[in-house]
Amino acid sequence: MIEKITGCALEGIESHKVDIEVNISRGAKFLLVGLPDNAVKESHFRILAALKNNGYKIPVKEIIINLAPADLKKEGSSYDLPIAIGILCASEQLKPGLFKDFIVMGELSLDGKLRPVKGVLSMTIKAKQMGMKGIVVPQENANEARLVKGIKIVGAYNLKELIQHFQGTKEILNKKEIAVIKPFNSYLDFVDVIGQQIAKRAIEIAAAGGHNILLIGPPGSGKSMLAKRIPTILPNLTEKEMLETTKIYSYLGRFNQKNKLIYKPPFRNPHHTISDVALVGGGSHPKPGEISLAHNGVLFLDELPEFKRKVLEVLRQPLEDGQVTISRASGTVNFPSNLMLVAAMNPTPDGGYFSASSTRQSYHRTQQYLSKLSQPLLDRIDLQIEVESVSIDRLTSVKREEENSDTIRKRVQKARKVQISRQSKINAQLENNEINKFCNLNEETLSFLRNASIKLNISARSFSRIKKISRTIADLIASKNIEIEHVAEAIQYRSLERLKQFLN
Repeated sequence: MIEKITGCALEGIESHKVDIEVNISRGAKFLLVGLPDNAVKESHFRILAALKNNGYKIPVKEIIINLAPADLKKEGSSYDLPIAIGILCASEQLKPGLFKDFIVMGELSLDGKLRPVKGVLSMTIKAKQMGMKGIVVPQENANEARLVKGIKIVGAYNLKELIQHFQGTKEILNKKEIAVIKPFNSYLDFVDVIGQQIAKRAIEIAAAGGHNILLIGPPGSGKSMLAKRIPTILPNLTEKEMLETTKIYSYLGRFNQKNKLIYKPPFRNPHHTISDVALVGGGSHPKPGEISLAHNGVLFLDELPEFKRKVLEVLRQPLEDGQVTISRASGTVNFPSNLMLVAAMNPTPDGGYFSASSTRQSYHRTQQYLSKLSQPLLDRIDLQIEVESVSIDRLTSVKREEENSDTIRKRVQKARKVQISRQSKINAQLENNEINKFCNLNEETLSFLRNASIKLNISARSFSRIKKISRTIADLIASKNIEIEHVAEAIQYRSLERLKQFLN
């Protein structure tokens, strides 16, 4: 007899339908086919013990289990439960077709308990897209699955409880609890940053348009302090962005009882010793890296020139495309990386600013230090600003009036609403053809930008990014047109290019 149970396979962070077909006939074999990995092949032993310890049995017959489609790699232990259910239905220990309208996934322990699996959020989204009635998952994954509305979630602690629920003898009563967490420390606020009005202004522009930003300044000037407060002025994620972001953490198994729906932009701060694989993702079985964990949020790279040049160069394509493509012999996987890059660095290896009176040795050291940052990478960083040290008098001043994060966030949200209503996306995501349409300059303003670009030797990519920054500056004051003053301010945020020109 043949029984079919529906499951899912993960390819990247996306789920694909898998049919678990179980055929039982005369003989004495157990065959598992359909490109399973070792963890799936070992399911035979876990299933045998779990069924025996719960009063069921594996028939002493020929059992062929096919995981279709055969060309899709099946990995992990999450196929234990659907295979076990398929065997019970095919051997008529359970009513055939009992789980027909459900996706079933879960790992079995030897005593029949269900252990949590990775990627349940993606599987639930797939179940809804397929028009399934519901999804069966381990109880520890139930809250994660409930993030998807409009589909029935059955979370079970063990195999026997699940079977009793579907047979109607004992219903599973699940607590419908969905919790949320903050991905960054909520006590951070821009009101704590004294002075730095130019840096705050640039950061507000970057947040309003989703632009990448580089903070250049001596040690102790407050670069890291500013960067860590950027998530506090970003709007909450939309429902679509919440699911996209949480799906990545679910795929990595980081969704647990203390980590629920991610509703705030994530903030990732990897150390400069990170490898290129850890940053962009990869491995023999490709997994998302830090840039995907920062999807819809902020990736902060402190001490930027201290990162290996190879690591920095692999950032170029993901920053441009909003996703990273990882190719292996087994296939190609795409991970999202639509993020706001925030970087910080000292202007010279010694920490202070370069001056004409510096020695020849420090001149060459500074050139070598800055050479780690290639021009193509700098072109992708929209704003490059200098952060000056704050004087002791200003720090100890009794009278201080600094804006808090809520005030800045309201202006950022207002500017983003203008962008979404005009072009359905934020300014940093505009394509070249859209720049010409939404960042149009009059003849006088265009001539000003053209002359400045020639004088500063600005590349074509930087030219387009200056237009996008100018559009964001205009949006912050609800200006319909981009004026010369908006372009002039945008050009001022190219500090590192001017510094490198001075050294060349």
